[in-house]
Amino acid sequence: MNSRQRRGVILLLLSVLCALGAFAGVLSVIDDVQSKVGPEVTAYRVSSSVAPYTPLTAGQFEKVEMPERWLSANAVTDLADIRGKIAVTMLKKGSLLQSDMIVDQPALQPGQQEVAIMIDAATGVAGKITPGSSVNVYATFEGARESDPDQSKIIVTNARVLDVGDITALDPDRDERGQQATDAVPITFALSTLDAQRITYAESFAKRVRLALVAPGTPTTVPEQDRTYELTTDK
Repeated sequence: MNSRQRRGVILLLLSVLCALGAFAGVLSVIDDVQSKVGPEVTAYRVSSSVAPYTPLTAGQFEKVEMPERWLSANAVTDLADIRGKIAVTMLKKGSLLQSDMIVDQPALQPGQQEVAIMIDAATGVAGKITPGSSVNVYATFEGARESDPDQSKIIVTNARVLDVGDITALDPDRDERGQQATDAVPITFALSTLDAQRITYAESFAKRVRLALVAPGTPTTVPEQDRTYELTTDK
């Protein structure tokens, strides 16, 4: 190997050493940044502005990941924390959700009362109705006479759900008699006196009572002509 070749080998080795040094420097910077930033955690950002005293739902927020050290101590990191809560102030789009922005939803408003009824677990709840939900209550009644048509009626609109109980067999002994037991869920509502009478009547005399989840922003009333349905008049 002549002197020129030796110089070439030495320069190549120096280049490799410089590259390794630069790579080590980059790794050191990355490690330093990670040590300063720390681990990331889940937080929630308001996806669209929420008015004060509005019941909160998961759809009003979007999940974000950010360094834990940048979050305030009262940042909400679990959406289960909003269950049964309302906004205490205007929640502006893009704001990080914090626990001091929300409070427990008042159980009852003036003139309301708590009423609990049993709803068929399969057809009435389907796992999507939770405390704080607003629902329309449908009831199906047989005709008063054999010639009268059956009717489906909306008997209560925008009923606020206070609590959803555990699934319970209405008649466990039916299995022993070879019949299928009916599972039901106790649902507690906040209702006016008249709506409480309506829903209690439906539980007692209707063939079936169903709950329909009402989307946020839906009008709070249903026109009278749309409250009763008969198959014979459907065009």
